[in-house]
Amino acid sequence: MSISKDKIEFKMLDHGRIGDEYVTFKLEDGTIVKVKVDLDRVGIATNYRNPDGTPHYAVNASLKLTIIPNERKFFVEPDAVKSKSSTPPSQMFS
Repeated sequence: MSISKDKIEFKMLDHGRIGDEYVTFKLEDGTIVKVKVDLDRVGIATNYRNPDGTPHYAVNASLKLTIIPNERKFFVEPDAVKSKSSTPPSQMFS
């Protein structure tokens, strides 16, 4: 496979989490907000360096928020309860 000289090639890097999975915040109304950041893909350029000579990285990240209301209640549409599925409903409303 021929790689064009005007394209930057990246080697994919493996990665692992250091520390806790979530950062947790408590709001003044008692609501808990859990924030999780994941790296989806990380790469280091193999044919390019930054102007100062340091390695050039490409990082794709995702963010997941979990909100737990103080009263710890949630609501689902009535049709979701009537189904015989063993999996939780895909739409939950707080």
